[in-house]
Formats: sequence, C-alpha cells, structure tokens
Amino acid sequence: MDSSQHTPVEQRHLPVLLDTSVELLTPALRRPGAVHIDATLGMGGHATAVLDAAPEARLVGIDRDAEALALARERIGRAGHAERATLVHATYDELPEVLEELGLDGADAVMMDLGLSSFQIDTAERGFSYTVDAPLDMRMDTASDGPTAADLLRDLPEQELARVLHELGDERFSRRIARRIVEQRESSPITRSGELVQLLDRAIPAASRASGGHPAKRTFQALRIAVNEELELLAGALEKALDSLVLGGRIVVESYHSGEDRLVKNAFGRRTRSSAPPGLPVELEEHKPTFEPIIRGALQADEAERALNPRAASVRLRALTRIRPAQRAR
Repeated sequence: MDSSQHTPVEQRHLPVLLDTSVELLTPALRRPGAVHIDATLGMGGHATAVLDAAPEARLVGIDRDAEALALARERIGRAGHAERATLVHATYDELPEVLEELGLDGADAVMMDLGLSSFQIDTAERGFSYTVDAPLDMRMDTASDGPTAADLLRDLPEQELARVLHELGDERFSRRIARRIVEQRESSPITRSGELVQLLDRAIPAASRASGGHPAKRTFQALRIAVNEELELLAGALEKALDSLVLGGRIVVESYHSGEDRLVKNAFGRRTRSSAPPGLPVELEEHKPTFEPIIRGALQADEAERALNPRAASVRLRALTRIRPAQRAR
C-alpha cells in the first residue's frame, strides 16, 4: 500500500477554493435543520468546512466511492459533526432518490466538486495515476461490474478510441494513439498503467512530450471519464440538483475539464434566462428565470492557491441561487 494511505485524511487532500465555496453556500444554511447536500463528498474536505461554518445545518454526503465515504466519515467524526451527517453510497444523479429515502423535501445548498479526488489518485492499485504502474481499473465504484479502462482499450474500435481521447481528453494526437493501441493489442492486451505510458511515449512526438505536462495526462483523463460515464451522469445530475433546491437555496459547482464546465454553464444558463418566445409582449410567470447567478461567470483559483495545490490550476467555479419556487416551463 502507498505510504500516503497512512497519512491523516486532513493532510492528504487540499479542497479547491475552499473558503470561497463555504462563503457562497453558508448564507442558505443559517436556519435550524437546513439541509446541505455534498453530492461529490470525496474525503469530506468541503463538507467538513461547511458544517464548521453552519452549526445548525445537517449534511447529506453522497459519493459513488465506498472507500472515500469511509474516509469522509472518519474525518467528519473527528471534527465533531457525526450526528449531523448522513453519508450515502450513490451516484450524484441519484440525488432525488436519496432525498426521498431520507424523507427530505428539498435541499438548501448543494456542492459538486467534479472529477478525480486526491484519494483516488493516491490509491495506486486503482490505476488512476500515470506515475505508478498498476492495473488499469479506473472505476470510481470498484464494486460495480462496469468496464475498466483495460476493457475499453481492449474492446473499443479504433475510431471510437480516437473520439474518446479527443473529446474527453482534448488529445490532439488521438488518432495516432488509437492506432498504436489497436496495433499493440493484436499481440498483447494493455492491462497496466505502465504499459500504456510506454505506448504514449512512443506515440506522441518528442517535441510535444517536452511541453504541456505529462504526455499521459490527457489519455488517462479521457479513459477515466469514459469508464465512469462522468459526463453522461453529470448532465442529469445538474438538472436534478437544481430541481432539489428550495427558495433561497444555493448551488456551487467546481469543474476541471472543458466538457464538464460546458455542461454546467449550459445547465445554469437555461435556469437563469427567460424561456419566453422572442417578441412576446408580456413575460408570463412560468417563463421567468428560477435562478440567478451569485457570481458573474466562473471563478478561478489565484496564483497562490495554484502554486500550493496543482489541482486548482484548471478549476472553474460557478454558483446560482433559487429566486422563484416554482419550476418554470421548459
């Protein structure tokens, strides 16, 4: 086991834009019994800070990774918040079912910190990291029977591999890499991260390997997103999270990938614009926006945080608050 596994969870994970997230969420959590949903609980960094700042609120923490949930439970317990926290093993698009099972009518605040957690990167045997040789699994929920990254490399047609690498990893050498993968798997399957890294070193031109970070970063990102169907789940999860918020409720979403941020921006845009047909003389109530932005556009981490926490380099934070109780026509 990696030595980092013995490090206290508080030292293993630096939540991105932590103070900003807490400041944006807590105004909606000041009443007794207010419900905060952390839909991507991870190791509980954001959630613990929110509970610290909102002593009258309760937490419903959701994560698809059972191991991360165990670490979050430990962290939240040490912070003295165990009695105010309910942790659920689920995906974030199951948020309505979680609320119904707990007998809750809605949420006052929702946090979504998308992408890969530090815990998952640090757990070498999960295969998320390109710096350590390990089986190419990449499933966030290891109890699932879904395909692993090794399965995708073995089974996807060359054209589909190239599409995945290009669309989910922004990899400009996607066709070249896909061709090499197909050629290699004809003689032996690619089952370990070290084998894939070696292939990428051969496939990507030397000039490109010398700049832009590790040459395997984009391919590993694309495979992880594909294995876990992250964008497909996110599209539905965003709508369900917005629908769950009560009047005055707030949502904060942190994205790290262009595809994620595009989905967030579009979902938020639909809820903050009038749906009235152009030229309609009077805007009917059902066409009025149900949300308004708390911040303009997307926030990014400053230079100091990016230097301290490399994961913050690509973050885009967006936040809304519900201003109308009724769901408008779409």
